[in-house]
Amino acid sequence: MKKKRTVLLPKLVSILKEMGENIKLARLRRKLTAEQVAERAGISRSTLWQVENGFLGTSLGIYAQVLHVLGLENDLLSIAKDDELGRKLQDADLLTGLRAPKK
Repeated sequence: MKKKRTVLLPKLVSILKEMGENIKLARLRRKLTAEQVAERAGISRSTLWQVENGFLGTSLGIYAQVLHVLGLENDLLSIAKDDELGRKLQDADLLTGLRAPKK
């Protein structure tokens, strides 16, 4: 059975590459070698290379492991935290003719 390949838009590809570059810069600021981070994250150096280059096939769990090693795991909580569009859509869907519930 042939493996299905996901095709991402160029904008998403550039976002992943930028995220990988940010992770690499965070590692370098901490003066950690690729080997040290890979060992602490329980991955190979080639997998860390994939993370730092925004490789499309790397799992979110691997990114989370690397961020944990760098002390940046809480950055994952920022994903979709401020969903401006979703809030606007939700507000637009509210019915204004209904009364508020009684206390």
